[in-house]
Formats: sequence, C-alpha cells, structure tokens
Amino acid sequence: MGCFFSNSRRKSPDKETDLSAADKITASNNVPGSSNISNALSGSNQEASKQYSWDKREKVDPKDFILTGIKDATVGRLPGKLNGQQFVIQECENCNIYVLDHSATVTIDDCVNCCIVLGPVKGSVFFRDCKDIKCVVACQQFRTRDCKKMDVFLCCATQPIIESSTSMKFGCFQYYYPELAFHFKDAGLSIFNNNWSNIHDFTPVSEETNWSLLPEDTVVLKYVPLPDPESEFRSVRISTDGNRSIVPLTSGGRRKDSEESCLFVFFTGDYTTANARKLIDEATIKGFTLIQTKEVAMRPEDVTRVFQNNAEDLREWTTKGPVVALELSGDGVVEACRSIANEIFSGTKVFVSENKDSASRDVDNFFNFADMQMGL
Repeated sequence: MGCFFSNSRRKSPDKETDLSAADKITASNNVPGSSNISNALSGSNQEASKQYSWDKREKVDPKDFILTGIKDATVGRLPGKLNGQQFVIQECENCNIYVLDHSATVTIDDCVNCCIVLGPVKGSVFFRDCKDIKCVVACQQFRTRDCKKMDVFLCCATQPIIESSTSMKFGCFQYYYPELAFHFKDAGLSIFNNNWSNIHDFTPVSEETNWSLLPEDTVVLKYVPLPDPESEFRSVRISTDGNRSIVPLTSGGRRKDSEESCLFVFFTGDYTTANARKLIDEATIKGFTLIQTKEVAMRPEDVTRVFQNNAEDLREWTTKGPVVALELSGDGVVEACRSIANEIFSGTKVFVSENKDSASRDVDNFFNFADMQMGL
C-alpha cells in the first residue's frame, strides 16, 4: 500500500472558378424569374473583391526557414522567428547553430563539425549524413541515418532511433533560455516525458556498440558553447546549468547506485510542475538520484491495475487530468520521500510508495503502464 498525501498564403479563386460561377448565372437567363441577374453578377463581383483573412497574412519567405552552405559562422534563429514552421539545415561546416524557437519538424543533412541547439520540435528531428556533431535537441521523435560521431543532449518523447550510424553518444537534455518553457508548451511536449537513454538501433553490428551514454558528470558547456558575444544571440540569456534546465536531469538507463527506489506521483493540480520540481530539489539535496519521470493520462481501469489496493481513493483524481510520476533512487529513499510528502506536500494529492519492499513493484507497475500508453 502507498500513501496519498504551415502558414502558406491561400490563393484567391482562380479564373476557372469565376467563369464557372458566371456561366451558371448566365444560364439562368433562360429560367423564368431570373430578372435579377445583373444584381447577382454585381454581388458576385463584390464578393470577389472582398479581402479575406488569409490575404492579410504576411508572406512567408522560404529563405527564413533554411540554413544552407554556411561555413565558419554563428547562425540560427531568435525566439519568435519560426513560430512552429518547418526548418532545414544542410551542408553547413564548422558552425555554431542556435535555433531558439519551436518548430514543426527539423531535418539536418550533410553537416560537418557543427554545434547545434534546437528549441522544442513538435514532430521529428532527422539527422542524415552528418559527422562530428554536438547538439542539444528537444523533440517528439529523434532519428539519425548514416551519421558518425555525434554527442546528443536529448529530450525525446518517444524512443530515439539510430540507423547506419556509429560512435553515437547520448546525454540528458540540459538547457535554458527564457522562452523555452513556453516553446515546450507550444510544441505540445511535456518536460517529464524524456526517453533520451532508451535508444533503438535499427542496424546493430554483432559484438560492436554503435551508441553509448555520456558520463553522468558530463558538462554540456564543454560540448556546446554559448553563442559568440558578438552574434545576434548575445541578448538571449542562455544557461547550460543542469540546475536551471527546463527538463529534469534524469539518470535514465545508467546503472543505479542503490537497489532501493521509490515511486512518487503527483495528481493534477494548479502547481503540479512546480511541486515536482520542488520534490526533485529536496531529494537531490538529500543525495538521492532521479531515475526517470513520466506525465500520462489514466483511465479508471488503469488506476486499479497500477495502484491496486489504493485505487479507490485515487480513481477520481485521475479524471482531473494527467499525473506526473517520478522514480527516485538511493538507500533510505522511501522513508525520505514519505517525510517530504508529510512536511511539504501535506495539502497536495500524492502517492508515495509505503515501504522499500512494495516500492519496486510500484515503480514497475506505473512505468510499464506509462510506456505501453506511449507506445514504447
């Protein structure tokens, strides 16, 4: 038992459509009672001359959504420049590229020796034929094909995929700029759904490893530098400090230092994200490790399967919205989490594993369910 504590401009009607409408009106000359033809034609002309909402939109310049053939430069896009559009980066060399906005999809082709930062991407990020890349990426889907020597600090809602790629290294997303939280929301991404270490290799090689995890103490700044102070990005307050990162820093698939884990679940409320961050801060101060997080919706039948004996009291809370769950690890973590729940979250609806014997089952039940829900 546990404790509860694409913006393209639309065209006006073409000539064929106008003639068709006029022909229909002209044909009505032979129909009795068609004396208002001139008025109809006049009305049609007035209709055609109206200004529609799509005519008022700014024209999209394709050059604003592509970086191509650039060498030895600091380039990218400032916040507010993409606003959910697709973006392409190709044939760049020795560049530092900062795309500090949300976008629909991003493709990166034939780039060499570049550092790339991508703001939240609603869909896929696809690297092809790239080598010697260091990047920070947040996206729904991540894929590489025919790439070599990439160091990736990743937040990915689904399972990252590599194909015909070698010397790939992955770490947890650690980044901050003032608009980043809003861009995550605009891209429909949850900061708690990050499968950065759950890599699927489509083309494994026997007795060889095409990918690995970066050391746990890796510092992002040593891989991806801050923008050149003379560049257009000088005014953006960027930080690579893990403590300021929008996405919680998780240990992921690395080996745990302790066999004891604890499941801590927050139910929907006005301060769920803030509460989860508070818990992470408190647990980190006490020396515990955040292994993984998930944000997922639950149905009444899911509650029974996951929370078992505690389901009755929790079922109504899951109807209010998604839950946020965290797995924390370390000797004595269950007792510590229960104390934190009593002292800090006494007025908040939470679930905490009751003891270390049941905690392992709690963790497995919840995260197996969450992975199935997300198709992992």
